[in-house]
Amino acid sequence: MRIASAPILAVALGLALSATTALAQPPPPGPNPGPNPGTAILTHADTVRDLAALCDPQWSGIPRLEAIAYCQGFLTAAGQYHALLHPARGPIRPLFCLPERVPTVAESGVDFAQWARATPRFADEPALDGFLRWAQVRYPCPPVQAGRAMRPSR
Repeated sequence: MRIASAPILAVALGLALSATTALAQPPPPGPNPGPNPGTAILTHADTVRDLAALCDPQWSGIPRLEAIAYCQGFLTAAGQYHALLHPARGPIRPLFCLPERVPTVAESGVDFAQWARATPRFADEPALDGFLRWAQVRYPCPPVQAGRAMRPSR
């Protein structure tokens, strides 16, 4: 068995490091081109329109997978935060109540995108506001029972 000489190892290591460094470079400034001329691939959601585009992306390949992952992470985080603020039988009425058969995060993302397209008047609102509007429409809470005092939801 022969051991490679130090200069060969140094060159190989240098090439390997330069290749990974090149792959790790940020994209060039400006919008990422989308699959169609005039469309840009989104990398974050400021508005309801943005979040809907990420939840039901029209892109293909890795950008599509990244968009779906962003959407699902956003919905999961917002849902978990809501659950922490509104624990079962807590003092503050929840904004929405999930059914017995909880939808998957993928189902929720697609449904949110459909709702957002059907209600364009909310398109420019913050993404979180739109998510909460959608959740209140899709998963309304049952009426408060008589004798149980709760603070009203916001």
